[in-house]
Amino acid sequence: MIKYLGSKRALLPHILSAIGAAAPPGARVADLFSGTARVGHALKRAGYQVLANDHNAFAHTLARCYVQADAERWAEKARLILADLERLPPRHGWFTETYCVAARYFHPENGARIEAMRDGIAALGAEPELEAVLLTALLEAADRVDSTAGLQMAYMKRWAARALNPIQLRLPKLLPRPAAGPCAAGCAEAEAAAAAFEGELAYLDPPYNQHSYLGNYHVWETLVRWDRPEVYGIAMKRTDVRTRRSAFNSRPGIGPALARTLAALRCPRLVISFSDEGYLSRAALEAMLAPRGHLQVIEIPYGRYVGAKIGIHNPQGEKVGTVGKLTNTEYLFLVSESRIALPAPQAA
Repeated sequence: MIKYLGSKRALLPHILSAIGAAAPPGARVADLFSGTARVGHALKRAGYQVLANDHNAFAHTLARCYVQADAERWAEKARLILADLERLPPRHGWFTETYCVAARYFHPENGARIEAMRDGIAALGAEPELEAVLLTALLEAADRVDSTAGLQMAYMKRWAARALNPIQLRLPKLLPRPAAGPCAAGCAEAEAAAAAFEGELAYLDPPYNQHSYLGNYHVWETLVRWDRPEVYGIAMKRTDVRTRRSAFNSRPGIGPALARTLAALRCPRLVISFSDEGYLSRAALEAMLAPRGHLQVIEIPYGRYVGAKIGIHNPQGEKVGTVGKLTNTEYLFLVSESRIALPAPQAA
C-alpha cells in the first residue's frame, strides 16, 4: 500500500486484538476515517462485514478496492486490463508537465507513462469497483517510483534512486467476500457516515493535528479525480487544499467535531485511535468517551514518522533546528457495555 503518514501498519495487531475482543468475526463494523484502507482490509480478511469511509477521493478509491471489491469477481479481469495498460505509449501532457517538470514528484519518463495509463483507465468507462482496482494499482505503482520523503509537501532536490526505476503495475491484493456478506466503501464526512451506520462496532482514527491528508497527498487526489485543478506554490498543490479544510485539523474544531461524530453513532462498541501529539489530551478524550460505557485505554509506544527523524531543512537543503522526540504514545480507547478481557495482539 502507499506510503502514508498515519498508516496503522505497525499498530494493526493491537487494533485487531481490541476489535476482536469487542466484536466476533462476522459482525458489522465501520472504519470512519479509512485512509489507506489498511485497517478495513485487515478486518475484511478477519471475516468482518466492513464499511470503510473516507471523504477524500483517493482514500475512497483505496477503500473501494481493498474493502468493497471482491477478488473472485474482479482479480482476473483487472489483471488482463493492467497488462494492456502497461503497453500504452507514454503521453506527456498536463500531469507530466505539472508533477514531473514544474515539480519533481516523478521522473518525466514515468510521469508520461502514468498519464497514459490514467487516460486509458478513464477511457474504459469501467464499473466503479473495477475502476477502483485499476486506479489503486496505478497509485501504488506511482508511489513506488516517487521522489519524495513520503509526503507530497515537497520533493527531493535530486532524483531518489527509486524514481529512476521504470514504473510497473501490480494487481492489488484483493480479498474474497467474507461469509458475513458484502463489504462497502463510503465517501462521506465522518459525522454523516456515523449517522447512517448500523452495526456492532465503529473504529475511529481521526486526524488529530494540523496535518491535512488532502494537503499531504494532493497528487493522489488529482490522479484519482483526473480534473486538472488549478495549483499553487512550489509543491503544486491543488487550490482546494485551501478550502476543503477539516474541523479535525483545527485545535478549536476537533473536539466539537469528534463529539458530534460520536453522538451520531448508535453502535454499542467503539475503538478509537489517537496520539499524544494530538490536539486533544488523553483526559479530554476519556471525559468524552466515559459516558458511553465502560472505558479501557491501551498505551502503545510508537516511532514517529520519517520527517521527524530526518529533521527540518531550509530551501537550500541545509538542516535547521534540532530533532525532537522520536517516539510517541499511541492510545487505543475501547468503549463497551462492560469490561472486556483483552488478549495478546493478533498478527496482522
